[in-house]
Amino acid sequence: MTARRRLVVVGAGITGLAAAFEWRRRRPDDEIVVLEAGDRIGGKLHRIELAGRWYDTGPEAMLARVPEAVALVEALGLGGRLVAPATTQASVVLPDGRHPLPAGTVLGVPASADGLEGFLSADGVARVRAEADLPPVRPDGDVAVGTLLRARLGDEVVDRLVEPLLGGVYAGRADELSLQATMPALAAHLPAAGSVLGAAAAARDAGTRSRGDADGPVFVTVSDGIGSLPAALVAAAGAEVRLRTPAHGLRRTADGFELSVGSAAEPERLTADAVVVTAPAGKAARLLREVVPGAVEPLRGIPYASMAVVAMAFPAQEVAAGSGLLVPPVTGRLVKGVTVSSAKWPHLAGGAALLVRSSVGRFRAESDLQRDDDELVAAVADDVADLLGLARPEPLQTALVRWGGGLPQYLVGHPGRVAAVRAAVAEVPGLEVAGAAFDGVGVPACIRDAQRAVTALLG
Repeated sequence: MTARRRLVVVGAGITGLAAAFEWRRRRPDDEIVVLEAGDRIGGKLHRIELAGRWYDTGPEAMLARVPEAVALVEALGLGGRLVAPATTQASVVLPDGRHPLPAGTVLGVPASADGLEGFLSADGVARVRAEADLPPVRPDGDVAVGTLLRARLGDEVVDRLVEPLLGGVYAGRADELSLQATMPALAAHLPAAGSVLGAAAAARDAGTRSRGDADGPVFVTVSDGIGSLPAALVAAAGAEVRLRTPAHGLRRTADGFELSVGSAAEPERLTADAVVVTAPAGKAARLLREVVPGAVEPLRGIPYASMAVVAMAFPAQEVAAGSGLLVPPVTGRLVKGVTVSSAKWPHLAGGAALLVRSSVGRFRAESDLQRDDDELVAAVADDVADLLGLARPEPLQTALVRWGGGLPQYLVGHPGRVAAVRAAVAEVPGLEVAGAAFDGVGVPACIRDAQRAVTALLG
C-alpha cells in the first residue's frame, strides 16, 4: 500500500489548480493543500455577470488545437459546454482606417507579400517581397522580435502587424520580446529557411500538418465562462484551499519541506512531502531563496506588465467589426484591442445588449493605467464607441478589472533564464515550479506546465 503524502501547491491560479487536479488523478488518496494569498481562486481566470450573462474578464478563449485545455474541460465533465466562435475575422485599426488582418501569418509575420497590398504601403510591400533576396539570416542566439523583423521586413510589418498581436498576447513590445520564447516555431525554422518569409511559411505549414483537423476551430471557450473552471477544478481535486494565506518561507527538512504561511507576525508551519510553486516569478524568487538560491536571479529577470480589461454592455445594435479590432500603438489610441463578444461567441449573441470588452496597458506604459476607475472606464468606453462607430454609444453596464503585474514579459534571453530556473530546481527532489512565467502565458500552456511539474515530481 502506498503511503499517504501531502502535496502543497502555492498559488490558486489555473496552473496551481490544474496541478492539484492532476495529482489527485494519479494519487487519489493523498492530501492536497492549495495556498492562495488573495481572497479568491482562479488567478486571472475571472468572470462576472454582464447584462445577465456570464462574461470572462480574464482569458476569454483557449487554443483548441493545443490539447491540454480542451482535454481538461472534458475530464471535468464539461465538454458539452465548449463553444466554437461564430467568427474570428478581426481587423487592424491603422491611421488610414480599418484593414482585415491578413491571412496566413505567424503571429503577424507574413509568409509572403501576397495579400499585403493596402495593408502596407507600396514601399512596405516591396520591402517584404525583397526579403528572400537578402543574405541568409543566421541569428546568433536569441534576438528581439522587432530587431530581426525590422531589419528583414521593415518597420511597417512590425508596427502594423506584429506589434498589435504581441501586445494582445503579452502586453509587451516587439522590440524587447524574445523571438525564441514568443515565436519558437519561426525561430526553429530560420536556420534551414535562411529567410523570415521562408521560416514563416514552414512554421505555418508544419502547424497545419501537426493539427491534422485543419477544419476544426482554432479557439474555443466555455459557455458559462472560462472563469467557471477554477471552482470545477477545486471540486474535482478535492483540495483544501486556504485563501488569504501567503507562503513566506520554504525550507528543507529531513522528511520533505516546511513552509511558513499565513500571518508574517505569527506564521503557521506547514509540512509537505512535495511542493509546486506557481506564484509569479518575483514572489517565487523570494519563496525559493533559501532552498534554491540558484533560481533567484533568473526569476528576478522576468518582469511583468500591468493591464486592465473593461467589459461593456451597450444597447443592442449592429456593428461591422467581425470578432473585433486590433489597435497598434501607432494609432495613438488608449485601447489596444476590442473584442465584439456578441458577434464572436454564439452563446452571447441575440440578447438585449451588445457585449464588448477592451484591454489597456503595455509593458513600460503603465501611465495609461494611472487614472481612477471612473476616468479609465469612461475613456475606454468613449474610445470603443468611436472605434466601433456605435449609434448608441452610452453603455448600459461596465466593469473594470485591473491586472496589476499580470503578464510576464518574455524578454530576450528568456529561454536561458527558464533553463537556469529549471536546472536549479531539479537539484531539489520533491520541488517544482510552474506557471505563465516560463513556457507560455495561455491557458493550455499553463495546464501543460502543471502536468509537467506533477509528472516530474511523481517520476
